Amino acid sequence: MTTSSIGTAEQLRDPNYTPALHKAVPLGIQHVLAMFVSNVTPAIIVAGAAGFGFGSNSPDFPELLYLIQMSMLFAGVATLLQTISIGPVGAKLPIVQGTSFAFIPIMIPLVAGKGVDGLAALFGGVIIGGLFHAFLALFIGRIRFALPPLVTGLVVTMIGLALVKVGIQYAAGGVPAIGTPEYGSLLNWSAALVVIIVTLALKFFTSGMLSISAVLIGLIVGYFYALGVGILEWSAVTGSWERSASFALPQPFKYGFEFSAAAIIGFCLMAFISAIETVGDVSGITKGGAGREATDKEIEGATYADGFGTALAGVFGGFPNTSFSQNVGLIAMTGVMSRHVVTCGAIFLIICGLVPKVGGVIRTVPIEVLGGGVIVMFGMVVAAGISMLSDVNWNRRNMVIFAIALSVGLGLQLEPGAVAGLKFALADGSSNDTLYILMTSGLLPAAFIAIVLNLLLPEDLSDEATEEVAGGLSGHGQGSLNGE
Repeated sequence: MTTSSIGTAEQLRDPNYTPALHKAVPLGIQHVLAMFVSNVTPAIIVAGAAGFGFGSNSPDFPELLYLIQMSMLFAGVATLLQTISIGPVGAKLPIVQGTSFAFIPIMIPLVAGKGVDGLAALFGGVIIGGLFHAFLALFIGRIRFALPPLVTGLVVTMIGLALVKVGIQYAAGGVPAIGTPEYGSLLNWSAALVVIIVTLALKFFTSGMLSISAVLIGLIVGYFYALGVGILEWSAVTGSWERSASFALPQPFKYGFEFSAAAIIGFCLMAFISAIETVGDVSGITKGGAGREATDKEIEGATYADGFGTALAGVFGGFPNTSFSQNVGLIAMTGVMSRHVVTCGAIFLIICGLVPKVGGVIRTVPIEVLGGGVIVMFGMVVAAGISMLSDVNWNRRNMVIFAIALSVGLGLQLEPGAVAGLKFALADGSSNDTLYILMTSGLLPAAFIAIVLNLLLPEDLSDEATEEVAGGLSGHGQGSLNGE
């Protein structure tokens, strides 16, 4: 389908243009295919951390199906808020919303080993964090100065570094298999490698939707490979399909609602990062699709939709939503700026979310196959953070700020026991883990350190002041230390 067959050049740049339905629907489904795997992966990771995910043999394993459903359903609802808008909520632009990876390092320590019981506090944080995110729309333009590429790039890199361990564990057989002979077997790794090889082949040797949907296609090929070599039994697929309902509505407060200081603080602080990411995506859409800068109204509307979409998702058991950057690239590739095309994709996502049989098939994907996909995805998160850091003026001052923030943040992720003293015993015999959870996320202390130091430290720092702590490795590339 060529762009000239869809509309004129002027129409293609117009967000309000509506292509013929038989052309708009396939274009909308393209957007869903580009983000589908990324959208449902956080639900799978959170369930795994809580203890009822793949391979857990937990009686609560069926709850994963519901979490997958809600990921699809409320990604569609949040996308509709962006494309159609309700009052000031929504940018009226082709912005695709989906479950955010950014919050995973916050969610994992909140639910770790707690099963379904850990979800009440998590979703309480999602709801309040979402409302706070919407509140940021009132002054989003005035807080951007506090989050330059040095901070946002560091945080995105930290998100990726926190997740890469998950990808390796999945590829080896999943956390429940640790300590068994099957963990790390060549058979497990063969399934992950099939996904990685197919994904890379499509990314580098094809173009268009084949390239954009490379991870999804890689997972499908890996799925059939797993069936062929016996990792997955066909009876498990048909059984899951038959046991899943054909239609089901979401249930408000299915897992309860609980106030948790760690969850609320964590989600509210990460909302700053997510809001700035959305500003970047909105600007990317208007520049790439319409050749203009985003208006203040569009940026505010997008931020409102981010926040209220997240809060609504939290009520029904969905995770935080944000704009998906890969779909910004898809708009630039197709040249179709129509928000109504993305509306078709949103409706498709909502339909998928109301049909549990779709989630029933997704939950039969072997953990090893998913591991191959997430190794690629999480590695790309790290790469995206490094790409953002390439915009930083790497003078000595910024090197020191980055060094301290990364050392503390990554160190706490790798060695959470170092701050076990932050668990305070309460009078009733329980403990308050708020500070411990926030610190061991690594993200929040790293971001806090980077923001505070960036605002407080003077601009100039001599070469000698860096040399004494760099062991001769402070960096002398001519192109990387501008502005000395």
